[in-house]
Amino acid sequence: MVSRSSAHRVMVMWTIVVSFTNIFAATSESSAIRLEREALLKSGWWSKINNPHHCNWIGITCNQAGSITSISLFGSIGKAGELGQFNFSCFPNLEYFDVFYNNLSGTIPAEVGALSKLVYLDLSYNNLTGCIPPEIGNLRNLSTLYLDYNKLTGHIPPSLGDLTKLEILSLGLNQLCGLLPQQLGNLMNLTYLVLYLNNISGPIPSTLGHLTKLNTMFLDSNQLSGLLPQELGNLKNLRYLNLSSNSFSGQIPFMVGGFSNLVNLDLSNNKLSGPISPEIVNCLNLKELRLSNNSLRGRIPLEIGKLRYLNHLDLSYNFINGTIHSQLIDDIQLTLTYLDLSQNNLSGAIPNSVYGMTSLSFINLSYNHLEGEVEDHFLKIYSQEAFIGNKALCSDVGTVMPLCNITRNTLPTASPSIVLENRTKYDDVRFIRMLLPITILVVVIIIGISYLIIKCNNNNKDSQFKSKASKSGDVFSIWNYDGRIAYGDIIDATEDFDIKYCIGTGGYGSVYKAQLPNGKVVALKKLHRSESDEPTSTKSFQNEVRVLSEICHRNIVKLYGFCLHKRCMFLVYEYMDRGSLFCVLRNDHEAIELNWTKRVNIIKGIAHALSYLHHNCTPSIVHRDISSNNILLNSKLEAFLADFGTAKLLYANSSNRTMLVGTYGYIAPELAYTMVVTEKCDVYSFGVMALEILMGRHPGELLSSLGSSRNENIMLMDIVDPRLSPPMDKLIAQDVVLVSSVAFACLHSKPKFRPSMQRVSQEFLACKTLMSKPFQEVSTAQLRNHGVSLQCET
Repeated sequence: MVSRSSAHRVMVMWTIVVSFTNIFAATSESSAIRLEREALLKSGWWSKINNPHHCNWIGITCNQAGSITSISLFGSIGKAGELGQFNFSCFPNLEYFDVFYNNLSGTIPAEVGALSKLVYLDLSYNNLTGCIPPEIGNLRNLSTLYLDYNKLTGHIPPSLGDLTKLEILSLGLNQLCGLLPQQLGNLMNLTYLVLYLNNISGPIPSTLGHLTKLNTMFLDSNQLSGLLPQELGNLKNLRYLNLSSNSFSGQIPFMVGGFSNLVNLDLSNNKLSGPISPEIVNCLNLKELRLSNNSLRGRIPLEIGKLRYLNHLDLSYNFINGTIHSQLIDDIQLTLTYLDLSQNNLSGAIPNSVYGMTSLSFINLSYNHLEGEVEDHFLKIYSQEAFIGNKALCSDVGTVMPLCNITRNTLPTASPSIVLENRTKYDDVRFIRMLLPITILVVVIIIGISYLIIKCNNNNKDSQFKSKASKSGDVFSIWNYDGRIAYGDIIDATEDFDIKYCIGTGGYGSVYKAQLPNGKVVALKKLHRSESDEPTSTKSFQNEVRVLSEICHRNIVKLYGFCLHKRCMFLVYEYMDRGSLFCVLRNDHEAIELNWTKRVNIIKGIAHALSYLHHNCTPSIVHRDISSNNILLNSKLEAFLADFGTAKLLYANSSNRTMLVGTYGYIAPELAYTMVVTEKCDVYSFGVMALEILMGRHPGELLSSLGSSRNENIMLMDIVDPRLSPPMDKLIAQDVVLVSSVAFACLHSKPKFRPSMQRVSQEFLACKTLMSKPFQEVSTAQLRNHGVSLQCET
């Protein structure tokens, strides 16, 4: 009886203990969740929230217990803040943290290292400063780390080598310095390593050869030096290798031939010497080979011709000698779209096979020692500047090269004693009269036969094109597209370019919307059939292909591919759902949807794109037609720069005189009398476009009043788009004031006093505060005065 009573007491006590434990756990759990909610509110990133349940807030994901596991705020915070405002220590279950593109400033807090469950961390495209905290090395479950496009300084912490589960490490476009840590070789699961555009120095550590899963390595635009380590040859899975714009020396090591999966190899702008390694032939999948601006010598290895997928070959600015071997061209003429052999010591004639390269969209053979005649039809397709600097080259068209009918050797004059021996003057005249009709007849027959042969060949080529296009689509060259576009798919999707699929018409082509069989929607810019024979239109088309195939930026429209053929010429673009900025601004309903934050982001995005074109491309690219018509918007109303048909590459030491192009109302005033294109022409057009976005209409009347006394009393509030309420939020108002001030600085009548687009981009990233008074009291005169601080010194 006693034992039964004791057992009963024990059971009661145990029940009480368990109950208290559960109550305590529930209380602790609810307390932790409450702390998470409070931490979110204190950050200021969710300031306008009506829903009390934080798991339903924008960008928040919770587990079943209500604890936050994911925060994803891609460009949606809406106002600049500091990353330090966010209390990382309150989120023990956080696995995913993404604040990409939010203008956050301050340093990365060391507390981030306490997030033991974190798998994904993206702080990129912000304005973060300071060093990378070594505590990040405590995130042992981290697989993805994006810190690129900030202003981080200091060394790369060796503790990053402890992130053994890391697959993606992206630290590009910062101000990091020092050596590459040997410990990075411990990241055995790494597939993506991006450290470009920093100030990292010293050699590449041999330990990087341990990263056998690596797919992409971008170390370009740093201060790296020394020899390329042989251990890199262990990276058999490498597809994209960019070591350009450093100070690497020595020869291209033979281990490069071990990259059997390599698609893109860029070693340009270094101090490499010696011959081009023939082992390059083992890179069977290579599509792009860039070795320009080195000190390479010797001949172009014929083995390059065996790279059957090669479409981009740039060996310019070296000391390569010998001839351009016809066998080399024969092997790659069907795939190559870009060929630059300029600024070398090449000699001999241009092989005939060069003239038959139907896939070629860009060629540059300038400043060599080539000789002979350049075929006329080739000069009509490509710029004559592609052949200048070869003293022994001539042509029968154009003004850049000597005319062949002047430089061509004449037949030596025969001695009169031989020609006139035993002949009288009368006999000579009679002989010429007899010979002349026969000669003319023979010439006419030869011309007639040649015409028939050429016409027959052209018909065969056209029929081959039709067959080839309809079967395989091989007339295309494709970039950045995960799938095969067939010519037949394009024809079917547009019903042979039926007018009902046309969504717009431009200067030299019409734009069609097409949905491919895989569901992908693309935009097709097709050259007008009547324009196909116009050299200027064809050149614009080829120019757009050449420029867009060379550039990649988040705010520049993506080119998927092109078809370049006299019968049918079109570009395949990423489709932009909302069309042009011009049309959106002129539709009252859509213009209201384009709020102040979106408008400011559009202006900033185009500024970053132009900064990239002017300062990150070699040679620099000037768009020459910046206008609201050439800014396209996607479904999120994000901006993309388009229409590169008039873009110009600015080569050093070459004339930049040009014909007047662009859209009326956006063209820089100096072009009217100098006809010299510079980056500052784009800067002026950008200023016009920026004001147009803020005003909702073209600022023509305002531009005409700049500099006059009647402009002094114009208030900013009076010129901004009246369809939107004035920006009441202080941070948004500051952004509007900033972009307005920058726009006025870009409109200076003298080009040298306009800021560079790089300076404009930096100004936007710095997020400076200009307002010391209410928005309603800011005048355009004050904004123009502030613009003085943005002006360049030169």
